[in-house]
Amino acid sequence: MKRSSVQQETMFQQYKSLLFSIAYHMLGSVMDAEDCVQEAFLQFYASEEKETIEQPKAYLCTLVTRRCIDQLRSAQMQRETYVGLWLPEPLIEATDPSELSELNESLSLAFLLLLERLSPIERAVFLLRQVFDYDYAEIADIVGKSAENCRQILHRARRHLPARPTHTSAPYAGQRQVFTQFFQAWMNGNMEGLVQVLSDEIVVNTDGGGKVRATLHPVHGLDRVARHLLWLQPKVFHGIKVAIRPTLINGQPGLIGYLEEGLDEKQLHSLGLEGKESSKMLPVWHQRASQKGKATFVMILACTDNQIQEIDIIVNPEKLQHIPALDTDDNGTIA
Repeated sequence: MKRSSVQQETMFQQYKSLLFSIAYHMLGSVMDAEDCVQEAFLQFYASEEKETIEQPKAYLCTLVTRRCIDQLRSAQMQRETYVGLWLPEPLIEATDPSELSELNESLSLAFLLLLERLSPIERAVFLLRQVFDYDYAEIADIVGKSAENCRQILHRARRHLPARPTHTSAPYAGQRQVFTQFFQAWMNGNMEGLVQVLSDEIVVNTDGGGKVRATLHPVHGLDRVARHLLWLQPKVFHGIKVAIRPTLINGQPGLIGYLEEGLDEKQLHSLGLEGKESSKMLPVWHQRASQKGKATFVMILACTDNQIQEIDIIVNPEKLQHIPALDTDDNGTIA
């Protein structure tokens, strides 16, 4: 019997979080994950026009996972030609961090980047087993393999991934304290303050996607990273009104930078965005920058042992489109 529209909506609300989480872990893209979930539900509704699906959760998980596998296969060529470092789209969270301790680790950009080493089918099996705790029989049905084959795929996937680091994630309160110390030192240009909160093995990854000027390779090491951050700070804030909102991003402390005012041609010139070298990236940057309240960068801090191990900066405007505009009534925003 066909489900009513109310029953369909109830089912959508019941399963959309799980399905989005699977899709985001697979694709590393908020917008693609949302599209994948929507398409899966549309296919589900169309299938139910013919006959009632007795196990909707399993059916929907199968649809989403297989769509993600197909999409990853087609995206591999795009990743190979991507300009500079590729980072996942940032996931802005409003959930209480105390409720997400285990899932936060799997949402971290560092973890999602490690998954890029796996083939699409390895990634699916690994995530379904290690993150979502599906048994092998369930995974076999979802990916269309035998249970024994899934065991072998998981074993192969584990070999492709490095051992987990010995550092332990700092409690959320400790992460917030480290974040505050870092932010104050960075904004004040305090080299000594930065050195105190950065790990000796610190690395900075920046994703501009060829749309915005950004460092094309990771920056490693305490001294180089501290100097890079001090070099970066005036370029981000000089002559531009920027609002900063601290928030939880991919389960870790981070911040979103918003333009309080759009950039005019004079300001674009001062940023070096008007010359021949940047002519190809100017239209996208100008379109984003001219819209007051739009997010222009995201910074995410990975804190372990009460020090910052990794900083990920995303300035590719295509990966910031899903972030809501600045709420002028937000008391947590720092001008």
